Amino acid sequence: MPEGDVLLRVARRLTAALADLPLVRVELRWPGVSDAELTGRTSLGTACYGKHLLTRLDDGHTLHTHLRMEGRWRIRHTTTPPERLGRPLVRAVLATQRWTCVGEELGMMDVLRTRDEPTLLGHLGPNLMAEEPDVSRAAANLRTQGGRSIGAVLLDQRVAAGIGTIYLAETLWRHRISPWRPSNEVEDPESVFTTAAALMRRSADAPTLTATGLRERPTFVHDRAGLACPRCGGVIAVASVGEPPFDRPAYHCPACQAS
Repeated sequence: MPEGDVLLRVARRLTAALADLPLVRVELRWPGVSDAELTGRTSLGTACYGKHLLTRLDDGHTLHTHLRMEGRWRIRHTTTPPERLGRPLVRAVLATQRWTCVGEELGMMDVLRTRDEPTLLGHLGPNLMAEEPDVSRAAANLRTQGGRSIGAVLLDQRVAAGIGTIYLAETLWRHRISPWRPSNEVEDPESVFTTAAALMRRSADAPTLTATGLRERPTFVHDRAGLACPRCGGVIAVASVGEPPFDRPAYHCPACQAS
């Protein structure tokens, strides 16, 4: 599933592509929203909240989409006559006279009043991709999790929205914390969420996605099982964290993240 840095980049691209001009083509191939009348509306921009995308329109409505595991938005020049987009993977088409945005394999879609967004997203923790993420509230949510493993807590979007397996691994590695440490034994949870938010924001702002700030090495531990830890030289390992069916792989260095 895409993480916060990817979603922020997608939101920025949709914002730029749909800016200033009214929608001349809208196709929402999803039960319950296919008849929504959005043609002629103008986008006010797309925001991301964790892993949710919110395209706000000038009539007071929001198109909400979620990429899930396989979804993506592709952007290309609008053509005359309009490009035929009959592929079964296409779930949404939003086009101005300049750009056409095609949502493929989207995992969720709703049209709602913009003022109702808090109801839609109310079950989520604070948005770590916000300009000023509320890490204090994220830390307070973490403190309600008792002895649940910190790795599982970081992946729980109800605690804080935006972290996936990459930033679980990279954040905990920086703090020398095992993914299986009980969350109530993490001494400074605010700093953990601050690190995760900063890493995702830096990646979103970089020319290419990178959890490290380095083009030649985009991660230090994630997806590097069997290789040497760049800090201590130990062997990077991977094991599941969390309860099935929501368990996910947690890459870590057993040597320098021993507890």
